[in-house]
Amino acid sequence: MSNGPKTLIHGLSRAQLAEELEALGQPPFRARQAWRWLYHQYAQDFDAMRNLPGDARARMAERFCIEPLRAVQRQDESGSGSTAKALLMLRDGECIEMVFIPAKGRTTLCVSTQAGCKYRCAFCASGQGGFRRDMEAGEIVGQVVLAARELGSAPGHVVFMGMGEPFDNYDNTLAAVRIINDPEGLSIGARKITISTCGIIPGIERLAGEGLQVELSVSLHAPDDALRSKLMPVNKIYPLASLLAACRGYAERTGRLITFEYTLIRNVNDSQEHARRLAALIAPVHSRVNLIMLSPVAEYGGCAPAPSAGRMFVETLARSGINATVRASKGGGISAACGQLRHTVLNTPAPASAGEER
Repeated sequence: MSNGPKTLIHGLSRAQLAEELEALGQPPFRARQAWRWLYHQYAQDFDAMRNLPGDARARMAERFCIEPLRAVQRQDESGSGSTAKALLMLRDGECIEMVFIPAKGRTTLCVSTQAGCKYRCAFCASGQGGFRRDMEAGEIVGQVVLAARELGSAPGHVVFMGMGEPFDNYDNTLAAVRIINDPEGLSIGARKITISTCGIIPGIERLAGEGLQVELSVSLHAPDDALRSKLMPVNKIYPLASLLAACRGYAERTGRLITFEYTLIRNVNDSQEHARRLAALIAPVHSRVNLIMLSPVAEYGGCAPAPSAGRMFVETLARSGINATVRASKGGGISAACGQLRHTVLNTPAPASAGEER
């Protein structure tokens, strides 16, 4: 057996799991049994898989890691059914975040795809501690399994809006999407999965050809290149004209509506003129707009505008035939914006590293 890290079993598709178990000398039906333990019973160790023989469980424990991460800190808003954020430690000691967002009888889970982020948007805490590494598919799926274990069932929606840029870790992100979408596993419908990007054009173009009916969310935050480049340095690589062309191509190829995310910042991008220019910019694209009031971040001096700015933006966009809503603010009391909890503990002593199962 290799002395390297064990393979993350949650990073395997059903077909890959069957191949792996066949290589361990197991008959095909063992993979179906193991899959159900992983995604119906949310097993935490191989000994829990009671209908598998002992030798099969022992060989799987030698080959695979079933717990790729563990919770080391949690913050909950007051009141039942409130937003909660968990700080999770990966096997190598890196930390990432996930957020539970309850609404209307379901829970939306916000998951991370990278430890840190390269893109350093001005008002996002994810990049403040720098980029550490991509997450493996099994670590991404592991967040959903961990949440399902706590909730007692799979979350109703999964949004790839946590730490990191999903399209900067494209292959692992898409592998995770296909695993959590598998109808014989967690069975989270594609239209209940949202991938959010800061505007990585190659990722948008690749996703258009995947044949997946997932939701795509694109962060804009400004209606012109000069302002967007100040807020989002990625705009210098993928400017608005090219980004909007890619979005239009995606919508036309897939028939799917794109959600544009726009964070409102007082006296920065929240005027009626900004709203008019945004409407003109996105008019050619089959889309809607999700307006977000800025969450405070210590390293950024901006603040959220008055609620009236959100209402004005919605009304201005509506006059151009664009559907827009102001996203209800949740999690402000627990620093639920991307990267805030991780950022606060970067300079504190790290807990003991998450170990693999014995």
